[in-house]
Amino acid sequence: MGSTSTKSNMQKNNQTVYSILFIIGICHLLNDSLQAVIPAMFPILEKSLGLTFTQLGLIAFTLNMVASVMQPLVGLYTDKRPMPYALPVGLTSSMVGMLGLALAPNFWMILLSVLFIGLGSAVFHPEGSRVAYLAAGNRRGLAQSIYQVGGNSGQALAPVITALVLVPLGQFGAIWFTLIAGLAVFFLIHISKWYAVQIKFFYGDTKKQSEKKPDKGLSKAIKGALVVLVFLVFARSWYAAAISNFYAFYTIENYGLTIAQSQVYIFTFLFMGAVGTFLGGPLADRFGKRNVILLSLLAPAPLALILPYVGPISSIILLAFIGLLLMSSFSVSVVYAQELIPGKIGTMSGLIVGLAFGMGAIGSVALGSLIDIFGLTITMIAISVLPLLGLLTYLLPSDEKVSQWYA
Repeated sequence: MGSTSTKSNMQKNNQTVYSILFIIGICHLLNDSLQAVIPAMFPILEKSLGLTFTQLGLIAFTLNMVASVMQPLVGLYTDKRPMPYALPVGLTSSMVGMLGLALAPNFWMILLSVLFIGLGSAVFHPEGSRVAYLAAGNRRGLAQSIYQVGGNSGQALAPVITALVLVPLGQFGAIWFTLIAGLAVFFLIHISKWYAVQIKFFYGDTKKQSEKKPDKGLSKAIKGALVVLVFLVFARSWYAAAISNFYAFYTIENYGLTIAQSQVYIFTFLFMGAVGTFLGGPLADRFGKRNVILLSLLAPAPLALILPYVGPISSIILLAFIGLLLMSSFSVSVVYAQELIPGKIGTMSGLIVGLAFGMGAIGSVALGSLIDIFGLTITMIAISVLPLLGLLTYLLPSDEKVSQWYA
């Protein structure tokens, strides 16, 4: 009887729960759209509160450090002590932060509000990734793609948020995003109830698997593979940050475009990146995660190399293909890391998504300094070589080898 029950649970575990995946994907979109509000508000805050660029930089730094770098720490804690209801609690923190952002009378209140939003995001991402893992069944690549494409879509909404909400309504327009946060809290309460039930079936087996300590040689190989993977994610994040943050200035300087026209290039890159994020997971399920990671960096490399030398029409076409290809490994990298170190689902999600993006933000500061020293054109030419670092993917063990390690 016990054997039959276990078999039934295993069969259930292999089913992909699409309803949960789509809801957590929508929540990811809502969460990341809240984050997108903050940089979108910079021109508004600069005028309404008279903030300096240094103060705006501190706001961006606070958001990135709290929301990104804390993710591995949250993941590490919840891997040991799963907390299903941390999801709605985290978004409640973001809701409080959005309310504070709309009503803040000074810089310090803005900074405190951003801290609350960052904390909510730091809690949401590793736990949301765990929900996607639990609902994935045997289609982990597709599941992470559905989850991650929500976040990428939320980030791509920044130009729309600026144009439709913040420009006409100003700082107080952020009050409308408390409703978005409240909607996410409502969805996440439902998710948490499902999560609490599922964790009883899944977590016991995962914990046992994670307690299998590999020998020293294998442990060294796993750590080496993880270092290579994080480095590859850094390279991808640095290139994406360069395009997202500075390419608009490049088009204005080199093509004579207006600010509004330059946003089309950024939106194209981000939107096609979201499409690539969605497509990468199913491709990885079919052709292998390592192969998709390799393709996502090397395939756009020649396009990235010629991007600084083409005209305004060709560049927008190249950006579409670069975004599509480059971001196809976004969700795949998370799944690869989770399978590299089983039982550390939240930690690996936090490391690959959170810490890597935090480093990408630091990369943006470095790129900004390079632009100040050498100029936009030379910097854009320099960063075009970053996708070539995809050659390091050959140092990663194959999917089959990773599976054999834990057989």
